[in-house]
Amino acid sequence: MSPVLFLLALFATSVGTGALGAMLGLGGGTLLVPILTIFFGINLHYAMGASLVSVIATSSGAAAAFLWLGLSNMRVGLFLAVPTIVGALLGATLVGVVPPRVLELIFGVAIGWAGLITLRQPRLAGAAAAEAHPLAVSFGLQGAYFDQALGHEVPYSSRGVKRGVGAMFVTGVLSGLLGIGAGAFTVLSMDSFMKLPMKVATATSNFLIGITAAASAGIFFGRGDVHPLIAGPVAIGVLIGAYLGTRVLARMTNTTVRRLFLLVVFYLSLSMILRGLGVRLL
Repeated sequence: MSPVLFLLALFATSVGTGALGAMLGLGGGTLLVPILTIFFGINLHYAMGASLVSVIATSSGAAAAFLWLGLSNMRVGLFLAVPTIVGALLGATLVGVVPPRVLELIFGVAIGWAGLITLRQPRLAGAAAAEAHPLAVSFGLQGAYFDQALGHEVPYSSRGVKRGVGAMFVTGVLSGLLGIGAGAFTVLSMDSFMKLPMKVATATSNFLIGITAAASAGIFFGRGDVHPLIAGPVAIGVLIGAYLGTRVLARMTNTTVRRLFLLVVFYLSLSMILRGLGVRLL
């Protein structure tokens, strides 16, 4: 493949992953790392560096749109940002000492586990608001949004706040360690532990993962793991895709978002586990 075709294919792929990442709250990074390594043959560390840049781009493109649509909860995002950033800085410092094969296995197992937890806790698209945790009341971690798919306003409250904070610290470690925004784990923490609606979880995740990625991106820059010719077209493509994805999510039901989330997560989990074991699907 010529350099020009390579860059065009990279850009087109990034648009698609950006759209899907914004719709599912994954930020594109969770999708890009396996795609860049499996289908484009890019070095894992370069893929992780480009992924972090793309996550920041996705967050910039999608977070504002979701906030305008009333889906993002800024209080929840800022509350969870503290443990996530601490974990991200810790994880990013460990990248240089963990072999790529081990990173791939950790990635595959972690997102597969996230998918299983989500699969075991199905909830109705228009379920009643959960009883608020005392900490949620203290920090104002409740809200409501107008669901275009259901045609009415959906109130919600946070539960399991302490478990959510613990899970977000682990999410931060994985984000820095794997070079992703860890959107799959961010969505999992808010959906399964804190019982937030899937749409709110994915929209708030897009805001939160940008902060997380920015915290660890500096370490990747310092190590030279951000290649401009890879990160450039990836970031631009993801930014465009993220804008398109926000428009689609507003018209989807929480159940549809959950099913699509699980489909993507399980495929990527299997792909990366096999890759870590030395098996290539393609």
